[in-house]
Amino acid sequence: MDGRKVCSAVGGEEIAMMESSEVLFKIFGLGVTAEVVTMWGIIGVIAVICLIATGRMKERPGRFQNLIETGVEYLQNFFHGILGEKSRRYFPFLSTLFIFIIFSNYSGLIPGAGVFRYFKAPTSSFSVTLGLGIVTFLGLQYYAIRVGVGHFFKRFITPAAFMLPLLLLDEIIKPASLAMRLFGNIFGEETVTEELYGLLPIGAPALMMGLSLLFCAIQAVVFTMLTAIYLDEATELEE
Repeated sequence: MDGRKVCSAVGGEEIAMMESSEVLFKIFGLGVTAEVVTMWGIIGVIAVICLIATGRMKERPGRFQNLIETGVEYLQNFFHGILGEKSRRYFPFLSTLFIFIIFSNYSGLIPGAGVFRYFKAPTSSFSVTLGLGIVTFLGLQYYAIRVGVGHFFKRFITPAAFMLPLLLLDEIIKPASLAMRLFGNIFGEETVTEELYGLLPIGAPALMMGLSLLFCAIQAVVFTMLTAIYLDEATELEE
């Protein structure tokens, strides 16, 4: 048998295994998995943090308010370095993506993640990362149209009209590549940690968990950085 066919068959089995999430219960006929339950929990935690951080803001901030303000300032400076002055307009969209992704990534490092039936890192599921990719795609199109309908269509025939098919394909590939990159890296990191635990129960998994603290943050930065770059390209005519 052709080696490429064998690889394709094995790859298909691996993808099927990666997406074999147990349906815990159904809502209006839609299956709810552990990734979805964890995602709801993360959204709730972020909402509570936001309410606490903005509910009692003081002119002389305490430790918690100072921590939140430092994080917001860091994100503002990061996106300003990519988008310039217009970063203020898109900060809510980009910062929401970053915060949700980094919380989702780090949830996989909490003891019990992937073992407890109702608890699994959302970004370890391709369905969730694909959803993030689709949201990013729709956001890019929305903000590009807001700049101007003419600009929205013109960017697909610049520098030449014959580039239209390629530029359309590139626009569709962007969210898919974001989703695959995030999913592949987080799923791969979790798989390596599990395998190391099976081979060397003492030492190696702890080292991998330490590296994962940095690795999960990098993946959130990469996703939102690329989104900001795509956003800058889509809104290049904005003042």
